[in-house]
Amino acid sequence: MTQEKNSAFPIFPMPMRGLLLLAGMYTFAIGAFFRYFGEDLLKWLAIDNTFSSVNSSTVLGSIGMLLGFLIFLSAFYPISWRVLILIGIIGKVVAAAWFVMVFVPEIGWNKRSVFHLVFNELIWLIPMTLIFIRAIKVKKYLDTQSDD
Repeated sequence: MTQEKNSAFPIFPMPMRGLLLLAGMYTFAIGAFFRYFGEDLLKWLAIDNTFSSVNSSTVLGSIGMLLGFLIFLSAFYPISWRVLILIGIIGKVVAAAWFVMVFVPEIGWNKRSVFHLVFNELIWLIPMTLIFIRAIKVKKYLDTQSDD
């Protein structure tokens, strides 16, 4: 019977922690680009040298930096700090929606804006969601073991 329980044990492997660390650092870096180089970054994304930004990207960058820090922090105790992973997932969705609703009308859809949206915001949702689900499974398993 104990053999059955051990074979069904959901593990939280180290590569998942590494992905959380990487996602956090990457999110922080993109947020820093928007915060400190926002106007130039938006000009580059617009593929137009004459583009002048009306919207400030400082707030988006600051929130991105905060999200990156929280995602990075969640990698240290992913089972206990599942909420931080969830905040990171929700934050990525909000940042993507913010980019689409606020910046895309100004810069337009082009290969650079689509690249930013897909690779800097949306693609990270897949591993982070899988990691969040795994953390929930491990926590549920650990809770059942402490009752025995």
